[in-house]
Amino acid sequence: VGCHNPQSWDFGTGENRDTEELLEEILDDPFADVTFTGGDPFFQAEAFAELAARIKEASGKTIWCYTGFTFEQLIENESYTNLLRHIDVLVDGPFRIEERDEDLLFRGSSNQRILYVPKSLEEKRPVLWELPSWDV
Repeated sequence: VGCHNPQSWDFGTGENRDTEELLEEILDDPFADVTFTGGDPFFQAEAFAELAARIKEASGKTIWCYTGFTFEQLIENESYTNLLRHIDVLVDGPFRIEERDEDLLFRGSSNQRILYVPKSLEEKRPVLWELPSWDV
């Protein structure tokens, strides 16, 4: 309830896209970073891991990922962990309408966390991402 992208839930919709085609489209914009979002990228973890690895190799773009799983659930699965190795920032946890907060940065409900994935994998625990501060 309250999901901003309910049309992404049906596995029978959408279109099949080749990894090479997606990579080319992503690399065509040298200024944009990448966000993997709903449905849930971890339902296609192997394909997303391949795409993410190629994005990193070709461009070094920052990759964010949104998932309904928690970090703790993801690290219990080898194919999920393989995808995590190529992600910089993870917004984890299911959206919960009863915890909805429109004032939150980059997430919809207060149960969701924004995690810095490299440090989280290194420490084998969730490590919160911090918004960079820029001196102007």
